[in-house]
Amino acid sequence: MNSKYTTLLLGLQLLFFAVGCEEQQAPGGLPAGLVEQAIYERQTPPPQASASEPAVGDLPLALGENPLKKSKVPPTGIFRVKFESSKGDFVMEVNREWAPIGAHRFYELVKDRFYDDCRFFRVIPGFVVQFGIAGSPSQNAKWDVNIEDDPVLKSNKRGYVSFATAGPGTRTSQLFINFADNPNLDSSGFAPFGRIVEGMPNVDAINPEYGESPNQQMIEVKGNGYLIPTFPNLDYITKARLILDDQPAEAESEPEETSADEATSADEDSGAGVPSENTAAGDQESIEAE
Repeated sequence: MNSKYTTLLLGLQLLFFAVGCEEQQAPGGLPAGLVEQAIYERQTPPPQASASEPAVGDLPLALGENPLKKSKVPPTGIFRVKFESSKGDFVMEVNREWAPIGAHRFYELVKDRFYDDCRFFRVIPGFVVQFGIAGSPSQNAKWDVNIEDDPVLKSNKRGYVSFATAGPGTRTSQLFINFADNPNLDSSGFAPFGRIVEGMPNVDAINPEYGESPNQQMIEVKGNGYLIPTFPNLDYITKARLILDDQPAEAESEPEETSADEATSADEDSGAGVPSENTAAGDQESIEAE
């Protein structure tokens, strides 16, 4: 009897041992048939709590979070930026009261030298000149963070500057300067934040040879590596620098027309496309589509 019980006990131990070995072969104790599925569904373990607070620079960025330090948007103030370009210099005056969010994004971009070596990639005579995709793809990636819209408080007159968009809430870095009065853009949400106060004839002289041919997606991915060999005659910004930092808004007088006598108003039925980011240029009907 004892030998029989001993034999039975040994048999049970061997059985349990064999089952235990099979379980070890499946990661995480999963049945063998679910092993491959577990590989694709595996989640990253949560970080362990540390005794000390990690440095800000060591923290991972949340999806879509601005990689730059967040700062309050000043509601007032006037500053000026001088652009040196292949067609000569021009000066932009920015009034934060016109469009505070857009004005501050532009201020941050200039401080980061974003517009240095930046091409005028869309030039439509009698309508707008558009720029603001950096020559460096890494700069484009850095600033590819949308900002909220500003209400339209000023009209898109000749020499006034607004952000291009791909629809509501999509402003990043692209700008356009109005060659003529374009009041039709006001109702589409294009909020001017500044105006050209010096050198508008140099803006007028920017080369329109390529029109709207450069592909915006290609510029974002390859930068000047795409533009220079493909469109060698594009005019460009050498550098853009602050020449007057924020001053009280009281110092600003009612803006005057920039070379108004030399300008003609844009024909609202001209068929020119709306200044847009990451979208191919369309006809006038694209205003309603945006």
